[in-house]
Amino acid sequence: MPQVKIVAKNFMDMVASLPARKLEKLYDNSFICEAILRSMTPLAKKYVIQLLYIEEPVTAKWFEEWVLPDGASKHKIAIDRLLQLRILAENVERKKEATFIMNKTFQRNLQKHVVHGGILPREPMPLNITVRLPSLEDLNAYAAQQWESFLLHLINSSEAEKSTNLSSSIMKVFQRGLLSQKDDKEPPVLTERGFQFLLMDTNAQLWYIIRGYINNSEDRGVDTADLLSFLLELSFHVTGKAYNLNTLSDLQQIIIKDLADLGLVLLQQGRKESWFIPTKLATNLSVSLAETSSRKQGFVVVETNFRLYAYSSSKLHSEILRLFSRIEYQLPNLTVAAIIKESLYKAFQNGITAEQIISFLQQNAHPLVADKIPSVPENVTDQIRLWESDLNRVEMTPAHIYDGFPSTEVFEAACDFAREHGCLLWENSKKMRLVVKAELFAQMRDYLHKQKQ
Repeated sequence: MPQVKIVAKNFMDMVASLPARKLEKLYDNSFICEAILRSMTPLAKKYVIQLLYIEEPVTAKWFEEWVLPDGASKHKIAIDRLLQLRILAENVERKKEATFIMNKTFQRNLQKHVVHGGILPREPMPLNITVRLPSLEDLNAYAAQQWESFLLHLINSSEAEKSTNLSSSIMKVFQRGLLSQKDDKEPPVLTERGFQFLLMDTNAQLWYIIRGYINNSEDRGVDTADLLSFLLELSFHVTGKAYNLNTLSDLQQIIIKDLADLGLVLLQQGRKESWFIPTKLATNLSVSLAETSSRKQGFVVVETNFRLYAYSSSKLHSEILRLFSRIEYQLPNLTVAAIIKESLYKAFQNGITAEQIISFLQQNAHPLVADKIPSVPENVTDQIRLWESDLNRVEMTPAHIYDGFPSTEVFEAACDFAREHGCLLWENSKKMRLVVKAELFAQMRDYLHKQKQ
């Protein structure tokens, strides 16, 4: 059994959390097996390759012979990952050493892929049909624009430069944590998680949405294994190449339209044929967030006087800055803002933390200041943290006040009872009054009732 609890922090964690039956279904596809192999740590890959043609169980000691003395922790992580993915099965018998055996379905299909190579379910369309395809630069710009439009829709749909008709599947992801709506008459508003989402790195945002989309698949009558299989297959397509939509099943065509809303693919229509073009967002899906994260071009300069300069023409950047600063004026490619107490208090009340604001400013620092240490002046970061701590000075605790005790003995016994339960907040011996947490109310009432008897 896996020794580490599976928390879905990336795509492969989501695969590992699937039931055994659905994992077997995934492993029936050789491309999925390769995608999973390339996502592993180097040591886990070595173990898989070493075991690829071994049909019999191998002992735990056999594995340990390959590991250097200082590699014990890496060995444990590799074995735990292989157990989580059910690529290895562990067998422990009494008075015998633990043994491991490789999943037969995974082993068979990976052998096939290594020996014969793989043929994608679809080949790129010939250029004489697709004529002129967008360049990689144009495709990256499209993906960025689509993602920006998507985030603007999250902040306020009226801010988007063009009408964004998001599918019901994507809207459900919003409504399950990023947006809330009291009733049909009122427009949806951002939740605390929604405000925090806007300050995340793009890769983290993409993973959050994809994870929600996968988690909601069962509600839409879509098998999770089928959805994961298609998303992993997409990662083997070539960025910038066109693939015929007619090669997709009805379910896959619905999924590809949802992915187009997010900028993962570009849909195009020819005279007779329609096709989709994967962007780098789609082809990086099977790689962990840590490996896909790369430092992007920053745009923010923060001065010691709390003035903030954003060298960007993006409307999204202006809206994000508005979450925690006061916009003073805007030019076509420059936004000037001020970090003030009132704007930060509003951000804190919306659920954004001081560390998230500071992290956003550091991650998006302009190249001219990005290499400085620190990239954001210390007096600014210290003051942001101080203003946040101002709101945490008073802690509200539901409680009840008790007075009118018949004697000092009863009062002191009541204090001891509350103190023993860790619920005594305040006491005044002269006036025989005490304040106790509300959670102890029922027990305190019964105790005092018995004391009267």
